[in-house]
Amino acid sequence: MSVDQTLFRQALLDAAAPVPTGLSDGDGNPAGARFSVYRNNVAVSLTEALETGFPVIAKLLGEQNFKAIAGLFLRQSPPDVPVMMFYGAKFPDFLSEFEPIKHIGYLGDVAEIELALRRSYHAEDAAPVAADALGQIAPEHLPNVVMKLAPSVEVIPSPWPIYDIWAFNTIEGHPKPQAQAQDVIVVRAEFDPEPHPLPPGGATFTTAIAKGATLGDAAERATETAEDFDLGAALGLLLSHGALTSITLEDTA
Repeated sequence: MSVDQTLFRQALLDAAAPVPTGLSDGDGNPAGARFSVYRNNVAVSLTEALETGFPVIAKLLGEQNFKAIAGLFLRQSPPDVPVMMFYGAKFPDFLSEFEPIKHIGYLGDVAEIELALRRSYHAEDAAPVAADALGQIAPEHLPNVVMKLAPSVEVIPSPWPIYDIWAFNTIEGHPKPQAQAQDVIVVRAEFDPEPHPLPPGGATFTTAIAKGATLGDAAERATETAEDFDLGAALGLLLSHGALTSITLEDTA
């Protein structure tokens, strides 16, 4: 008797589900006990993968709460790729929408930082432009500059102090978070990606650059978002951390 793969998958991730009919061990006997052991091992492995991928979230929630929430998540979001290092892509959204912890609004965005660090680490390599590349362009042409971001760059906008929350739980001696919004950029200057807080309007600016906007247009959009947008600080951050791979002039003819 063949085993329905959908039922098998559901039973594998739900400890309360019955052992699928027709499943037997190597001796042809019903595989009840062996299946339960296998099911438990799968759940433990997926939970450990989440804990490895989201260590700050695990610390914020506490071991018991994290394992309970991870158990609920893995039942509704089983792996869809065979590489376990990428498991948990939907975890930030799950944390943001899970009703019992919805009042802890920053959890999903902090999880986005941890997910972005993983994506950045595995992103394609790209040679950065020289740190003084913009300085080689005449000032009157700067508004028409088009810049390309490295594949490893990730931007996480947030109404919460997510960088300080991440850093306070990761970097010894980092000050406690203050009640202020923080957008974050993840960059990979060399081998290991790092998150950095963006200046107000920085997420709007960087996202516009990523979509092909000129420097002038991106700066204008950022200023609409934050009147005190600091273009120099935003560009300095991108250039000093190897986040730009090309700088060209838009054809205005």
